[in-house]
Amino acid sequence: MTRMWFLIALLLTPCAWAEPDPRIQPDNLFPVVEMDTSLGQIVVELDRSRARRTIDNFLTYVVNGHYDDSLFHRVVPGFVVQGGGFGNGYEPLPSGEPIINESGNGLRNQVGTIAMARGRDPHSATDQFYFNLNDNESLDPGRRWGYAVFGEITEGLAVLEQMGAVATDWHDAVGAETVPIAPLRLISVRLRPE
Repeated sequence: MTRMWFLIALLLTPCAWAEPDPRIQPDNLFPVVEMDTSLGQIVVELDRSRARRTIDNFLTYVVNGHYDDSLFHRVVPGFVVQGGGFGNGYEPLPSGEPIINESGNGLRNQVGTIAMARGRDPHSATDQFYFNLNDNESLDPGRRWGYAVFGEITEGLAVLEQMGAVATDWHDAVGAETVPIAPLRLISVRLRPE
């Protein structure tokens, strides 16, 4: 019953009926983004046929320049590289409203895929994302909510591997010991023309 009320509330919210920003290529099922990092370029193909709300959310941040000059603030070797939430001085970036979790879309947390980071609440993802450095089945849905995968790297997997091997240490601003010692910068993210 709770799930039904949640779906009804979702359908009645104004954002569910809002016209998408034309800059995010709302009719393109497989948009492509280029990420220029301090270690090289990564090209990611997104799959809107499986994760429309997630991709619309992510691309809204992209076209608004949210990720430009930000940092990858979490690196766990053999697991994930995470970014999207901190500026180049490790200041938290302002984020929008959380989105519904689309982890049940059939895409898996496999090496080279991109997915939304979130807190304990399954519907708490906003602007942070991560790349899988391994096949992380524990992040896939099962008897509980998983983490929504929404695309995969098509160029630059070696760059991701380099990112996953950087030295990390504790950083007070982030409150974790998985922060790259030498800042791992996300210089810019661009949506390729259709």
